Amino acid sequence: MDHISQPGAAPSRRFPPEPESVALARRFVRTVLEDVASEPVETAELLVSELMTNVVLHARTEAEVSVRTRDDRVHVRVSDHQPSYGLVPQGRLPPYPGPGQGLAVVEKLASRYGVDTSEERKTVWFELWLDGRPPPPSEWQTTVPPAGPTRTVTLVDLPGALYLASQQHRHALLRELTLAAAGGERFGVRPEDLATAHDVNNTISACMTAELEKQPPAAHIHSLRLSLPADATRAVLTLRHVLDLAEEAARDERLLTWPALPQNRVFRQWLFDQIISQLTGGPPTAWTVVPREPSSSPSELVPCDASHVWASRVPTIAADDENRIIAANGPAADMLGWQADELIGRRLTVLIPEHLRERHVAAFNSLLLSGQSRILGRSVPLPALHRDGRLVPIRLFIQTQGTTDGRTVFVAQLAPRTAPPAPSPHPSEESRHVAPQEPGGPELPDVSEILTREASAEAGGSTLAQRLSLLTDIGEALSSSSNLDEGLQRVCKLLTQRLADWCVVDLLDGPGQVERVCVTHRSPQALPAEAYAGRLPPVTEAARGPLARVLRGAGPLLLTEAPSPGRAESPLDTHYYELFERMGASSAMVAPLRVRGAVFGALTLARTGEGRSFTDEDLPLIDGLVRSLSMGVENARLYQETRQIAERLQRSLLPVLPDIGHLQMAARYAPSSTTAQIGGDWYDGFVVPNGRTALVIGDVTGHDLEAAVAMSQLRSMLRGIAIDRQEPPGEVLRRLDMANHSLYREATATCIYALVAGPESGPWELKHSSAGHLPPLLTTREGGTRYLEGGAGLLLGMEPDMPRPEATDPLPAHSTVLLYTDGLIERRDESLDDAMARLCRHTAALAREPLDVFCDELLIALSADSADDIAILALRPVPQT
Repeated sequence: MDHISQPGAAPSRRFPPEPESVALARRFVRTVLEDVASEPVETAELLVSELMTNVVLHARTEAEVSVRTRDDRVHVRVSDHQPSYGLVPQGRLPPYPGPGQGLAVVEKLASRYGVDTSEERKTVWFELWLDGRPPPPSEWQTTVPPAGPTRTVTLVDLPGALYLASQQHRHALLRELTLAAAGGERFGVRPEDLATAHDVNNTISACMTAELEKQPPAAHIHSLRLSLPADATRAVLTLRHVLDLAEEAARDERLLTWPALPQNRVFRQWLFDQIISQLTGGPPTAWTVVPREPSSSPSELVPCDASHVWASRVPTIAADDENRIIAANGPAADMLGWQADELIGRRLTVLIPEHLRERHVAAFNSLLLSGQSRILGRSVPLPALHRDGRLVPIRLFIQTQGTTDGRTVFVAQLAPRTAPPAPSPHPSEESRHVAPQEPGGPELPDVSEILTREASAEAGGSTLAQRLSLLTDIGEALSSSSNLDEGLQRVCKLLTQRLADWCVVDLLDGPGQVERVCVTHRSPQALPAEAYAGRLPPVTEAARGPLARVLRGAGPLLLTEAPSPGRAESPLDTHYYELFERMGASSAMVAPLRVRGAVFGALTLARTGEGRSFTDEDLPLIDGLVRSLSMGVENARLYQETRQIAERLQRSLLPVLPDIGHLQMAARYAPSSTTAQIGGDWYDGFVVPNGRTALVIGDVTGHDLEAAVAMSQLRSMLRGIAIDRQEPPGEVLRRLDMANHSLYREATATCIYALVAGPESGPWELKHSSAGHLPPLLTTREGGTRYLEGGAGLLLGMEPDMPRPEATDPLPAHSTVLLYTDGLIERRDESLDDAMARLCRHTAALAREPLDVFCDELLIALSADSADDIAILALRPVPQT
């Protein structure tokens, strides 16, 4: 470090490009400003630290710091000898702490700032004004380093939030590698490779930042063209190699930065693949068509927004990477006995049953360390903890999403197991077949061109065909969706693609109560948070606006201009007029959704811009459209209610297991996550009059209401026969088969009936008979596994007169016998032997766990996205002393 101040000049010092220079520069600033108030001194120290860190990491030359004070301001300059390395601002300052924010921190805290460049040096300067005057506006100018010959790289469908998260993670890894290298730890990275990685990473960031600044601020999906150095391929390969070594060090906990999460890791691979491939002459491939695992595949390529969580009709909770809840909506809070605002800031473990908390924490830490997860992107049945202490059976669907400032959050949908399944995590066929736009090809037509083309087609006589096609697609969107909300979202997207710029659906939810269930726009730009508000002001007598009129039965209504907010006579009218203003609508159609004369909602279609307004000629199309949509919604509602009623019936028939001190029992039931959710799986456990404990598992053929009813009747008959006759299992099943054949000749089912006998202190034995069911699995306390394949016979409904075989097997103390239905193990394109071997591995690993943990962990591991219902019943004999 050299002191270079001259008499009368601003005090200045030179510092070598070493990490220690950051602290030395801070001390120098404090020494020079010893007579200044403490607050601006602390701010100056912070900003000098950030700028010196940039010099050490990026310029890697000697730095000079000078400090000048006047009565009303502090002026600080930080210079390096790399004028060709332009500034690369990382975007706006994130709302969370962390190093490496550099220029964003200066922009936030300094009164004025800027950069001066000469042939020999680059100087970044800032001023702190002490007299409280408002500073003039200023901003950084992003410069792309000169690179000689360049080639164009096209990034198609780049997700902005995910790129920002990836960029910040890359910078964090490289920063930590540099600091570690200064301390002698190399992690297998050569100094020259680390320097190359820094340089090319900065070049990519500078090019990306410059292009993103040209994009509409509200857009989240971009197609960008970057001019990168033509000879950068080797440098990008070096960057990839250095980051791979850094990821390995992070997974080994040798760095403070977490490894990349699956989505971030796949995105970074795609980004580098695109750059390398296109620099060597390859074509672009859109991010949206890259195949990904469920854990790294978001359902929507938009940033996570708390307003989306609050307004969703699906119970939804979002948590950050510190396991804290950052957003929760009313349906989720109601389901679990909380107020939504009470959950904000609490650890996620407040909603996790005690017997699963340790495993949740371990799995969460493993995800952050390894980037691997068992449940991300999958629908998994789990119990949630209600505020009053009871367990709530849910089906959990978790995805990672990025925020607009680059953070990663975990968004969880909690579907009660008496409700339809969450939307499928897999991309739709439509999204899987999106073709990338070739470089230099035609741009997508704007809205006016689309509408003009449609009008021309109508004039040519194809109006009827177009309308029929639209109505057919709307019906298919509703009928092929897993629930009504998803179906309405798909319908609205269709309408904004073909008919309007905006689509809004409002549904009545009780007398005078209105719920806004869907708002979509033609482009992926952000919608205002208010547009997602679920509950609207009520329909009162004072309401006279278009929405209120339509909900009372008027319409379709044609609005040729935006209504004036001054005409609002109720809160509902005001809310609706404000929506028009936010949409920028020039015309709109508002039509009632009704069936059998009763209005249950309203559809609003709006267009923006001049020359593309709706007219009276569009009324017949809108009228036919809402008729078709109304019938589709009504059918979806009825179908959804039928599924829920059948599952509630099925669940209501599942018994409360007996409390027997020396025989621990636990059971779980999970409906399918991908089918109609109605089936014939059941379990039972009860004590027969002779003191033995009966265990039952069964599965009626079919997945409909009839299967659920047949299941309930078989269960009741088996209970009656078993308690009345108290006969061996084979005889009980024979009598059950005869009764089933006499009453329900077409019904077939599989079933196991077993009796557990033995005193409280042991030994115990299991006498069982199987009617075509998968064999019980016995797992010893030491982890040994064995299927109990004796006593196997035909399924019920085949040959009722045939005798039923039986088998008897000993049950060692602390062993676990598992009865299960085929949904737990059977998978398409997998042999049954492999499936049964996998089940053995899981039960062996869980052999010493409490029985509740044993059952829940099996469901987590094996039932994600199961195409069939699942019932499991586990018993464990425990000697009583």
